[in-house]
Amino acid sequence: MSLADLAQISNYAVASATGVVGLAFLAHLAEWGFAKAPVPVSVAAGQAESAESAESAGPERVDASTVLSSIAVSLTGLSIALLAVGSLTRGLAAERVPWSNMYEFALTGSLIALTVYFVLVRIWDAAWLGIFVTGFALVLLGIGFSVYVPAGPVVPALHSYWLVIHVAAVMIAGALFLVSAAASVLFLLKSRAEERNTVGTFLARVPEPMVLDRVAFRVIAVAFPIWTFGALIAGPIWAYDAWSRYWGWDPKEVWALITWIVYAGFLHARVTAGWRGRRVAILCLIGFATFLFSFYGVNLLFGGSQHTYAK
Repeated sequence: MSLADLAQISNYAVASATGVVGLAFLAHLAEWGFAKAPVPVSVAAGQAESAESAESAGPERVDASTVLSSIAVSLTGLSIALLAVGSLTRGLAAERVPWSNMYEFALTGSLIALTVYFVLVRIWDAAWLGIFVTGFALVLLGIGFSVYVPAGPVVPALHSYWLVIHVAAVMIAGALFLVSAAASVLFLLKSRAEERNTVGTFLARVPEPMVLDRVAFRVIAVAFPIWTFGALIAGPIWAYDAWSRYWGWDPKEVWALITWIVYAGFLHARVTAGWRGRRVAILCLIGFATFLFSFYGVNLLFGGSQHTYAK
């Protein structure tokens, strides 16, 4: 199989994954609208009962939103498999790790974000995060397609294993920042609804505000050291390998530092100052906004900078 064939397979897999992510997002969106709407569920195959016993038992019913949530999670799993194929074949076609430009960063970042969400569904039954994670992944993949470049070699500055470590750590931390931001948004929505006594059918299914507050904190507590290592340790080491300097106040470096400062402030406020609730939720969202700006806004406003892996 030629490199061109592998690149074509990657493109097909990523396009298919984008469609599946879109369906998962729509299923989660419908889950909000159909919360607590009952639908009949047929008796499981291989467990047929007599007509008399079935009539006496009556039809088993579940929420339509539960069915839609299960469908959305299954579609997310399928999209993860397709993105994994797309990322792997992209790397084989380019003969390098598949995160050396903006398109590949979006592809691999979406894969990691969806995988983190999928794992949290299994661990914490966190399907309530789905609409945010799948929606973000859909936007991220759309951005990736808008800056698509064919698979091929990269500039010499990118031939470094420190770049691989740097970008991998940044993407993992970014996926966790996304989860914490989603938990913070839900915290703000549910706490406000409880204050106004207007908790709807879907928000009633979301964990209590203090649980959401703890989820956001615990996820950031894991993500922060990963970001510290990836952005402020591995990144400067790669910069020294590439340009013989550890720090040059490049726009991406500056915004990576700003992101670090905001999340450091979040952890300090949460652990030392004892902040809880709305204030730390807003601080979490500010941190995620700075992360997004360092990822895409810098490229849009400053033309990418020396960090050409994100151009």
